[in-house]
Amino acid sequence: MTLKLFAAPMSSATPVHHALVELGVEFELVLFDLARGEQKSPAYLAVNPHGVVPTLVVDGTALYEALAILQWLGDRYGVERGLWPAAGSPQRLAALSWTTWAYVSYGTLINVLNFSQSPRVDASLHHPPLAAEALLRLDAALGRLDAQLAKAPYLLGDDYSLADLVVASVVTYSTYCGVDASRHANVQRWLQDFAARPSYRQVWLAEREQAA
Repeated sequence: MTLKLFAAPMSSATPVHHALVELGVEFELVLFDLARGEQKSPAYLAVNPHGVVPTLVVDGTALYEALAILQWLGDRYGVERGLWPAAGSPQRLAALSWTTWAYVSYGTLINVLNFSQSPRVDASLHHPPLAAEALLRLDAALGRLDAQLAKAPYLLGDDYSLADLVVASVVTYSTYCGVDASRHANVQRWLQDFAARPSYRQVWLAEREQAA
């Protein structure tokens, strides 16, 4: 099976790049400069009509949307490597639930926060009361995550999994957007474990340098 990842440094593609490295899967990496609009080229639009990253091309077929890619990687490679629970297990349901929560429920609040206050968004769209409400709801969501992590070191139990990689990636991104996770002790401990993994250092730290 041949895999080609279209990505950009410190973008929505970073968790996918990270997962591929964590899994030890061979792949070709194609990096775009988003500021130059390379993701909008006709050649790339023929691969992904949305003109965004990530896209993972699997034996010539394009798979896009980060969460879909990550869950597919779990199914295809993670089970045999002990990083994703087997189909039919209770842990598989938990993995699907938490990873989807991160991208859909928690991720939607991050988008609201960014539109309400981010310097990258037109200031006419900023809305301080909405940003404050989004921060409150994000903090409450982190409280629920913290309660889950009080039960065991990782989301699915005693062992690290791709579910942790996926959810921690989204939570880490939210801290870049102004979310304060510091008062949630279990989340803080878990994020530190996430950032200590060799795959994190290999991907995230290198991409930060590329994006600087």
